[in-house]
Amino acid sequence: MQITFLGTSSGVPTRSRNVSSVALRLPQRAEVWLFDCGEGTQHQFLRSDLKVSQLCRIFITHMHGDHIFGLMGLLASCGLAGSPTRIDIYGPPGLDEYLRASGRYSQTHFSYPIKVHTVQPGVIYEDDEFVVSCGPLKHRITSFGYRVVEKDRVGRFDVEKAKALGIPSGPLYGKLKRGETVTLPDGRKINGSELCGPTEAGRKIAYCTDTIFCEGAVELAQEADVVIHEATFAHQDAELAYQRLHSTSTMAAQVALAAQAKRLIMTHFSPRYAPGNAIQLSDLQDEARAIFPNTEMAYDFFTYEVPRRQATELISTS
Repeated sequence: MQITFLGTSSGVPTRSRNVSSVALRLPQRAEVWLFDCGEGTQHQFLRSDLKVSQLCRIFITHMHGDHIFGLMGLLASCGLAGSPTRIDIYGPPGLDEYLRASGRYSQTHFSYPIKVHTVQPGVIYEDDEFVVSCGPLKHRITSFGYRVVEKDRVGRFDVEKAKALGIPSGPLYGKLKRGETVTLPDGRKINGSELCGPTEAGRKIAYCTDTIFCEGAVELAQEADVVIHEATFAHQDAELAYQRLHSTSTMAAQVALAAQAKRLIMTHFSPRYAPGNAIQLSDLQDEARAIFPNTEMAYDFFTYEVPRRQATELISTS
């Protein structure tokens, strides 16, 4: 699981930061999932190591332009760059209507199927490996945060040990790898879990923007390996945050702390904190780290590999 930030500015792009978009790369499946799609996101794809041909899911938090204006351009380019099998798009009410109207007035016709899912709080997608859920945040318009949970999986299967026990290779190995108990032709019962290493705990990622501090964000971020949270304003500008229902750096840190998360990565910064101004982004980082030390500041094309942990680590740290 590899997170790449394609846009980290709030509201408008700057010379060094594009508007909101975060990619989650799942190399074992050759898939890319995208969270928000601000204007220019397709250009950011071209400047990154990501393959637009692997894009298959897009999750939109809310309908403000700096989170959706890149959608039509990206979707149109996907069709020209080698049609994907299908793209599923998840987001709040109005997203489907927006895409249909944009396609109608621009005479854009996609050469591949697109399915828009209007989300409600709860599980919105699940397969054999992942569960994705969403929950309400607190912003000026309807806004959802997302939580991606990777399911636990059985540890590495010890083939040599299986051979030593005289277990014939074939379908039985598949069952044993899944931790099942099998009966051999000679009557012996073998517990697959005894032939596998420690369980590999699934990783958890939370994506919370746009929002002011709220319990919904804390719930989404609960015990997450990584919390991606907006930090539009510095603590000194908290009044602006309350007026516009955005978060300060300290609010983002408080979410991560209350959720007992492992790491916080802040994004969605106001352009007002440009170099040379009285308050700079390094100040926001200092403010957050005073509350939650394991905090990082995202920048465009910053990539973070989410480490896998064994279940025994979770027990020892809880």
